[in-house]
Amino acid sequence: MLDLTQILQPYQNRRIAIYGLSVMTRELLPQAERECRVIGLLDGCQTSGSFYGKPVISLEKAIEEGVVLILVAARPESCKVITKRVEGVCRAHQIALLDSRGNNLLEQTSKTCDFKGIPGYTKAQLLLDIRRHDVVSVDLFDTLVMRRTLFSSDVFELTDLGLRQKGIVVENFAAKRVDGEKTLSRTMVPTLAEIYAYIREKYQIPELRPEESAELEWSIDCGLLVPRKELCDLLGEIYDAGKPVYIVTDTYYTKPQLVKLLDQCGISRYTDILSSCDFRVSKSTGLFRQLQERISEKNCIHIGDSHDADVLAARAGGLMGWRIYSGLDLFEAVGYFGTWDTLGSLPSRVQAGLFVSRLFNSPFQFEKKEITVSRARDIGYLFFAPVITSFVFWLHRQVQRQDIKHIWFSARDGYLIQKLYAQLDGAVSSTYFLTSRIAATRAALDSREDIRYVEDMRFSGTLQEQLEKRFGIKAAADCLEKTAGGLLAYEEEILEAAAVSRKNYCAYLKRLEIPEGSIAFFDFVARGTVQMFVGRLVETPLKGFYFMQQDPEYMEKWGLSILPFYKKNESNAVAENYYVLETVLTSSEPSLSGFDSSGGPVYAKETRSAEDIRCIEAVQEGILEYFQSYRELCQEELKERRLGELLLPLVHVVAIADKAFRSLKVEDPFFNRTTALEDLL
Repeated sequence: MLDLTQILQPYQNRRIAIYGLSVMTRELLPQAERECRVIGLLDGCQTSGSFYGKPVISLEKAIEEGVVLILVAARPESCKVITKRVEGVCRAHQIALLDSRGNNLLEQTSKTCDFKGIPGYTKAQLLLDIRRHDVVSVDLFDTLVMRRTLFSSDVFELTDLGLRQKGIVVENFAAKRVDGEKTLSRTMVPTLAEIYAYIREKYQIPELRPEESAELEWSIDCGLLVPRKELCDLLGEIYDAGKPVYIVTDTYYTKPQLVKLLDQCGISRYTDILSSCDFRVSKSTGLFRQLQERISEKNCIHIGDSHDADVLAARAGGLMGWRIYSGLDLFEAVGYFGTWDTLGSLPSRVQAGLFVSRLFNSPFQFEKKEITVSRARDIGYLFFAPVITSFVFWLHRQVQRQDIKHIWFSARDGYLIQKLYAQLDGAVSSTYFLTSRIAATRAALDSREDIRYVEDMRFSGTLQEQLEKRFGIKAAADCLEKTAGGLLAYEEEILEAAAVSRKNYCAYLKRLEIPEGSIAFFDFVARGTVQMFVGRLVETPLKGFYFMQQDPEYMEKWGLSILPFYKKNESNAVAENYYVLETVLTSSEPSLSGFDSSGGPVYAKETRSAEDIRCIEAVQEGILEYFQSYRELCQEELKERRLGELLLPLVHVVAIADKAFRSLKVEDPFFNRTTALEDLL
């Protein structure tokens, strides 16, 4: 039993509360009462009644009673969830929050970007210990498989959403679900159907059918799970070599359910499964004895992520306990990359879970010390997809609110965004609208003022180069040397060329079915130049929806309708990284120069290599996978964007090992600038 004497010494004779109603609370309560005045017990779903001779009280009551400490009696993995639930109140009222080992749960782990100094047994050490034993036992959840959401309790909130879709509304469902499991677990390990039967009876919810509800939660959980591939492969090789491998897990899922779950994850190389609900005992109360009956006198090593359930309980059961890191452990070890304060909602925790399950899928990731990403697809999935996903959901909300029926996704930045948006909303028609700053400028300028506007956007090169690249006009070098008037000295030539370009652009527009009413015009990061010039060529009003608008004050006089997801200087992370995003949010076609007389596109010479394009496509596949995964897992609309802002800059601080990605170039033909992506990382 843990000794609380030192932990509680600073709080002697003062008022405290204990968070939790489990057996751990019963064991710790006598010690706590010797040192302090325990005024009550706290719980996530109960605020009345009594346990172990103490009243269950609300958090408000604890504040009213003047508690100075809340002692959390829970496993370390559960402490994280509880901390997220109460930390705001504790900070506001100067209430200390400690776990049963004395760890300050309000102390934020400092953000790091590597695993230097983080202890842990290596993969080689694990293999050595496995070879010394006759049998291997392994935990399932957070060890052999992991969820694509941050906390296991998030499954309850996702199940609540699933029940609501079926017309079953249970107020405070997640709390009732936790209550059912906790209450039944005091006397046995229940099945999921038994938990739902308890909830139905206690809370008088006749429409909540236990078997159907249990099947719903199980199917949702199955959809969240992915294998931890490196550990699965290692144990698969051990099994193939002839050594028995048992999966021993605390769960409310029966063996047949677990077999299906493992099949789905591609895990088939194991000897047997021991599920706690099948035997009505947990690892700490007898499940390991069931394993020993099967293996007789053979020695066994058990591998798991929980210090209490997998190491201490295994040792008590006569096995060697060997702890590995869960994905959440590794995320915590790097201080959640500074994202902890953004993880209050279910959508943000699903986003974080998608991130963690990909980056920290391997329990041996910490061995590398430097966090490394090796594939372009993973770069897109991990660092770019979260903020892009938030933007697409925002765009969808804006289009709905303004009742817009059609969207033009401007080339080339709109290529991937259109694909993502189409998955979110099939009711709104959209067009991949061929344009570019060069094409729109060539076609729509018609005055000296327009020429001055373009010249103010400084071109990196000679006047001769600017005339050719921006306007398609070839001028002799000797003529240019005699000219001091800049672009305006070529006003007549520019406007004549513009008249031809305008006629050709209008031929393209005639091929489009331009709807009545406003058109949403997507641009990624821009002033509004393209929208302004294209708007002159069509009668339909264009409403701009940008990822970020540059220089909005400069564009005020033009009276454009532009709503940005990010305003200028609103987010340094976005402002400093949009060049990187623009490099990969593009199509496989070259930049558009203009149109021919029949309205067909005329493209500039392709400057990217085939390898560059394959790399960009791989990054986009990662973004698309992330977006689809979020939509499959969470039906709740994503409204937060802060998490994406914090994950985006990590592309600079982790080790990017994909050479093709590092060799990409950031090209801007309108300004005649090329920057090596390597210089931006």
